[in-house]
Amino acid sequence: MNTENMLAVAISEAQKGLEEGGIPIGAALFSDGGILLGKGHNRRVQDDDPAMHAETDAFRNAGRQTDYRKTIMVTTLSPCWYCSGLVRQFGIGTVIIGENETFRGGEDWLKENGVKIIVVNSAECKRLLNQFIEKHPDIWNEDIGVPCDC
Repeated sequence: MNTENMLAVAISEAQKGLEEGGIPIGAALFSDGGILLGKGHNRRVQDDDPAMHAETDAFRNAGRQTDYRKTIMVTTLSPCWYCSGLVRQFGIGTVIIGENETFRGGEDWLKENGVKIIVVNSAECKRLLNQFIEKHPDIWNEDIGVPCDC
């Protein structure tokens, strides 16, 4: 499975989250061979759970893996510090980012620590999130929190 196809899975999850009344951020965890291990979307609003980010949902849905170094986390938005920590904690080797203009999380820190970062610059990812932010700035500001100056 190529980058575009993997990102399509994450975008589909983002759309699902939006349809549920949540923030349209989606993610998926793949093996290095392109096999889907788990997918998910931001469910903070739906579950009333501040820790249920898209990457967390995808990671949990993938179940236990014995080695994460060759896995690929695909996310529609640059991972926040919380999700960047998840990537580092479990040694996920590659992160594919749909877009990083709306928000730029810990991707430089991930790069500095040996994680391969691929930014796709997807117009669809930007459109989904920017439309949501325009309609629901209060929910977006709650979700994104105060940027870390770590």
